[in-house]
Amino acid sequence: MVPLTTLDYPGQLSCVLFCQGCAWRCRYCHNPQLIPPRGSDEVDWPQVLAFLQRRQGLLDAVVFSGGEPTLQDGLRGAMDEVRGMGFLVGLHSAGIKPAAFLKAVAGADWVGFDIKSLPEDCRAITQVEGSGEANWLSLEHLLASGVDYECRTTVHWHLFNPVRLLTLAQRLNARGVKRFAVQRVRTARMLDPQLPSVSAQAEEAELWAAMGEMFPAFELRG
Repeated sequence: MVPLTTLDYPGQLSCVLFCQGCAWRCRYCHNPQLIPPRGSDEVDWPQVLAFLQRRQGLLDAVVFSGGEPTLQDGLRGAMDEVRGMGFLVGLHSAGIKPAAFLKAVAGADWVGFDIKSLPEDCRAITQVEGSGEANWLSLEHLLASGVDYECRTTVHWHLFNPVRLLTLAQRLNARGVKRFAVQRVRTARMLDPQLPSVSAQAEEAELWAAMGEMFPAFELRG
C-alpha cells in the first residue's frame, strides 16, 4: 500500500492498494514480487478499511492496482465498500480477464489501462498466449463504458521499435482513444534479467511529435 500519492489518479490525492497476483509475465515488470498469488507482506482487508477510515476527509481517492487487481474475486465488493466511504475509486489494469475487467470497470470512476502493444506483439512481452486478444477486448469494454480513463504503454526499446509504437498509436487513435501516455521502462528491477538495463533506442523527437498530434492528451513519462 502507498498511503499518499498524487501520481496514480489524475488530480486527486489518493492511496494505492497493490493487489497480489498476476497471470502475465511481462519481461520488463518492475514489481515482480506481486506476480505470485500470495505475498510476504500482505495486509488484510480490515486493516485497510481501518486505515481508510482514518483518512476520510484527507484523501480523495483509492486506487486498486497490482499485480492485476481484476484477478481478485472480491475486487468489485471492495471497490463498492470504498465508494461507500466517500472515496473516488481508481483502477489500474491490463484487462487480463475481460469479463472480470468489465465488472470492475462498472465500479470505477477512473481507469489507468495498460495497453501492452499491438495485439499480435503482446506474447513477446507478456510471455502468455492469447494475451493480445484479452488486452484489446478489455480496451473495447473500457471505451464502451464511458468511464474516464487513460491508456498507457510501457516501452523497452528491445521489445518495441519506433515503427511498431507509431502503428500502435495509430490503431489506438482509430479506436477513439483520447488520452495516451508512453512510459519509458524502469530498468532498475525487471522480471527478465536478460533484458538490457539500458534502452537501445535513441530519443525519437519526431515520433513523440507525431504521436502528440494524434491525441487530445498525450504524455511522455520517465
